[in-house]
Amino acid sequence: MTGYRANLETIIRSTDWFMKALQSVRLYDPPDWLLGGGILRNLVWDHLHGYAVPTAARDVDVAFFDPTDLRPERDAQVEAALIALDPRVPWQAKNQAAVHLWYERRFGFPVEPLSSSADAVGTWPETATSVAVRLMADDALTIVAPCGLDDLFHMVLRRNPRRVTRELFAERLAEKRILDVWPRVQLVRD
Repeated sequence: MTGYRANLETIIRSTDWFMKALQSVRLYDPPDWLLGGGILRNLVWDHLHGYAVPTAARDVDVAFFDPTDLRPERDAQVEAALIALDPRVPWQAKNQAAVHLWYERRFGFPVEPLSSSADAVGTWPETATSVAVRLMADDALTIVAPCGLDDLFHMVLRRNPRRVTRELFAERLAEKRILDVWPRVQLVRD
């Protein structure tokens, strides 16, 4: 493994709390799980900015894919199990098999069903956050990055056009204050 994947693995493995979070999810093992999104962006951009104190995590996103149970209670069940394993982590678990059932109500337009957690990662809001990982039984890391890792490591913030509108991207910019937290990030508007 070379390049950005090796760098990402080094950052992940040197972050004790994140490795413990991965171990917790692996122990519970929801179907087709991945951990990632903004929390990985935070780890990498904090590292690239040289921050000694990590940026506080609003949530730690666990994507899983369970087409046998599309009820909202399934998300709560996974979150409760993860909280029981590690209550210090702000877990947020979402069944990616059910996203198409609530997406229009929340974002204003319908979307097609997803085929897997990896497929879901490719729809996450920014290209730099469309990254997730799984800790395998042998402690190997599987990295899923459908949009690549260039934007993450070049600190480029751009909209992932697969499902995110320009309006939603603008709202996220204002809400998350990304450019205030990481001033060296380059914003790309389309």
